[in-house]
Amino acid sequence: MASQSNNSTTLDLYSKRSNLKWVVLGVSVIIGLGSIWYTNILVEKIKQREKKLIEQFANALEFFANEEDTKTNYNFLFEEIIAANTTIPIVMTNEFGIPVEGGFRNIPRAKEAENSKLRNRILREELEEMKQQHEPRLITLINNETNEILGYQYIYYKNSTLLTQLKYYPIAQLSIIAIFGLIAFMAFNYSKTAEQNRVWVGLAKETAHQLGTPLSSLMAWVEYFKTDDDLKDKEIVAELEKDVERLEMITSRFSNIGSEPILKTTNLYEIVSETVDYLKKRVSTKVTFEVKSFPNKNISAEINEPLFKWVIENLCKNAVDAMGGVGHLSIKLLRANEGQAVIDITDTGKGIVKSKIGKVFQPGFTTKKRGWGLGLTLVKRIVENYHKGKIFVKSSDINKGTTFRILLRIK
Repeated sequence: MASQSNNSTTLDLYSKRSNLKWVVLGVSVIIGLGSIWYTNILVEKIKQREKKLIEQFANALEFFANEEDTKTNYNFLFEEIIAANTTIPIVMTNEFGIPVEGGFRNIPRAKEAENSKLRNRILREELEEMKQQHEPRLITLINNETNEILGYQYIYYKNSTLLTQLKYYPIAQLSIIAIFGLIAFMAFNYSKTAEQNRVWVGLAKETAHQLGTPLSSLMAWVEYFKTDDDLKDKEIVAELEKDVERLEMITSRFSNIGSEPILKTTNLYEIVSETVDYLKKRVSTKVTFEVKSFPNKNISAEINEPLFKWVIENLCKNAVDAMGGVGHLSIKLLRANEGQAVIDITDTGKGIVKSKIGKVFQPGFTTKKRGWGLGLTLVKRIVENYHKGKIFVKSSDINKGTTFRILLRIK
């Protein structure tokens, strides 16, 4: 009982660590969204500030354009408003939208242009971009004596480099967070998988070691019974010998966990039939078994016999439990067009709820009142890690049954 309690605690720990992974992901998303929200507020404030600066800039230019008293000292106004703009790109045009000669600021490409033709082309390109961002500021040229309107000019501008960088900063920030999050996620999964693998291997090796002593004793007893004239011809001795052979196979299975198994080309129908024949005498007599192979019984694949028999045995035992010891278990083998061998194991049991189908291979998942939920996890590891195959729940209907499908590469 203590061992089972400790195991439950361990499985709960894995479950909590898995949930913690999603909590961390959720917090990261919240932080990212909060960063975008706050940055957008800053962008909007800087945008409004730049708009006010352009308004002041335009008012100052308009003032100087219409001021007749040029002797008045306006150096402070010029330096603090007009010359102080060193960040916001500006292009001035006449009323026809043609750039005014020298009427631009903070556009390095235009300033460095080799000739006026190239400069005008650059300014027209900048104008198109500016028109997409902001409405132009109108400057009215007036004759102060007659109040007659002499003409108009327009000031176009676009966001400063600082504002543009700040606008796209959340994307860069989220990209960095996403990269680090992905690395952390992969590291977490890798460490979790590595830890689980160490647990599996350690448990398997220790189990094989513990089985060695009683198995040797049982083998000696069977040999002794064979020499006894009263027992050697009885069926019980033959069955005991089969069970001893089965224990030897189980020991071999556990010994193979954690090491590279040897795969051999084997007839799948024969392996499945042998496993089913063994189970028939050891499960409820109210369960009927059926093994079929299409188009014939000559379907082979590269497998490790002890481990693969373990897969079939686990799936069949789970099916018997799901049927409550009463029902029909069908195993169908067929050769797929993609060079694969297909094995479908179908029961008439209680089925699996759709929301739980994706969890059936996870450690600790079980529908039994007593169980560690490790059988299907081992099955998946054996099929996918050792045989490079695939196993999944093909279909499942409540109170009708479940079909597990195994895919193996044909030699």
